[in-house]
Amino acid sequence: MSVTQQARAETGQAAPREGVRDLTFIGVCCAVLIVVTTFNALNVIQERSLSVHPVRAWEPFVWEGSSGVFILAVLPLIMALARRFWPLDRPRAPRIAAHVVFAILFSLGHIVTIGLMRWAIYHLAGGHYDALWPLHDWAYEMRKDVLVYTLILSIYVGWNLVLSKPAAASGDGEGVLEVRDGARRHFVPLSEVVWVEAAGNYVELHRGASGLLHRASLADMQRRLEGAGFVRIHRSRLVRRDAIDAIESKPTGDFLVRLRDGRELAGSRRYRRPLLAD
Repeated sequence: MSVTQQARAETGQAAPREGVRDLTFIGVCCAVLIVVTTFNALNVIQERSLSVHPVRAWEPFVWEGSSGVFILAVLPLIMALARRFWPLDRPRAPRIAAHVVFAILFSLGHIVTIGLMRWAIYHLAGGHYDALWPLHDWAYEMRKDVLVYTLILSIYVGWNLVLSKPAAASGDGEGVLEVRDGARRHFVPLSEVVWVEAAGNYVELHRGASGLLHRASLADMQRRLEGAGFVRIHRSRLVRRDAIDAIESKPTGDFLVRLRDGRELAGSRRYRRPLLAD
């Protein structure tokens, strides 16, 4: 699957909105890092002023600032990895394993980079800093780095889930569903989706005469589309209400849904009441 020019034209501002969302996330992270690194540096200055090894006022800002700069520099990469290996998609185990590897690489890159940055700044200031010093206690630093990577990943996933809900839940013609396939995306107007059917670890979005596979469970899709006019008629099937032309009951309590385009879908008696509810 790929995001074609036709799909982008149909979805209007969907892709630009996503870009703005990512830029806003980076901006928020930048603000948070500035506040955190500043307070950490001030705390170090205060603690060292009471010890027998005081530091020059600028040194803690270099220590904390170098970490902040590195995190901001690799933040777009972490976001790209999150999109490529979306941790909520199935199968989850290999995606989580990939992020464990990325977290370790993130830590190694962080330690090497801040060592070189601090060495360069100290050198310009006429001082000395061992560029390899952070590597001496990598186990300690790695625990912190893995936590930072996990927090960024988790917040970015939550950020996208929260901000994408309004579009996914919209019942009008402007509602858009983002279909993920690894690093590729397809933006599907909800007005085109007639019914959704479970297909193993995927669901198939039926629109017109074509179907589109999306890596998600039917339960996830039901939650995302509950406000977009979709109703469950079977344990493996959702259908858009306004696409239904008639409902034919059977003696067993099951029923048959006839769509406006003439196609028919089997429904289970378990889901009869929600379908007939206003």
